[in-house]
Amino acid sequence: MPVADLRALHRSLLVTRRLDDEAIALQRQGVLPAYTPVRGQEAAQVGSAAALDLGCDFAFPGYRDLGAAVAMGVDLVAYLATHLNIWHGGLYDPKASRLAPFNAVVGGPVTHAVGWAMGAKLDETDGVAIVYFGDGASSQGDVHEAMNFAGVYRLPVVFFCQNNGWAISLPTERQVAGGSVAARAAGYGIEGHRVDGNDVVAVFEATRTALDRARNGGGATVIEAMTYRMGPHSTSDDPGRYRTPEQEQVWAERDPLSVAGKQLTAEELATAEEHAAAVVREVREGLLALQPPPVEELFSFVYREPTAALSEQQLAWKVALDA
Repeated sequence: MPVADLRALHRSLLVTRRLDDEAIALQRQGVLPAYTPVRGQEAAQVGSAAALDLGCDFAFPGYRDLGAAVAMGVDLVAYLATHLNIWHGGLYDPKASRLAPFNAVVGGPVTHAVGWAMGAKLDETDGVAIVYFGDGASSQGDVHEAMNFAGVYRLPVVFFCQNNGWAISLPTERQVAGGSVAARAAGYGIEGHRVDGNDVVAVFEATRTALDRARNGGGATVIEAMTYRMGPHSTSDDPGRYRTPEQEQVWAERDPLSVAGKQLTAEELATAEEHAAAVVREVREGLLALQPPPVEELFSFVYREPTAALSEQQLAWKVALDA
């Protein structure tokens, strides 16, 4: 990979890491109600999202995919506004950004991605969907149904599983029969590959191969990125209750930033840090400046045409407000 491309990937990794740290701090300060840290999984997210063609592809994230938003150039203030719990789906335009609103339902975005992929195939757009989920989500029925559907109809979709070792507090070996999510692909007649999820270049290349294959009519691929959640499952979780410091140290030595940074100069690393610091300042200031939307908009975007029940609720709200 050209040095310029590696430099860009590393910069996205670093922005994700520093912004992730800031989001945790904002949650501790009471600015964000809750947050799901991504530390350790940056390479899986950045490498895969950077491989997309934003002119025609579309990404469907879960709730722990900040790195994908960073790599895709999404407005990060607008993206993180979702965590403020003042706007459904954030403030960015999913259609223009090619990134769906993140989905807090475990395994929820997988069927959405397959539906989009079916539409892309019917419309002959050359677009490919990529959907993010974890090893825990791979046990959900929706994931199996989606993979089977994609296999039957040879849909252009990449199932990107970030196997971070833990389904909250349950280790992968206790909830993934057979030990591999990628191996399940064969049962649906689709490709399945494992990749080092902490190597951003390896992830980029594996994803680009899967996207090209789907674009050329080769159907779906399951990519299982082997990585590690270095922090807690969420800001209300204590990983010290179910894993040891020794386990964490082993994976800390494979930190995605360290792996990518080894190929860059000290000057390049320093420049990346300056850039990341500037982004964090801008995002923090932007989040703190946001104001809640008008309360009446709570009723504006539920249905395309308001139902009688919704209109009654809105009227009751107005009456209570005037009382």
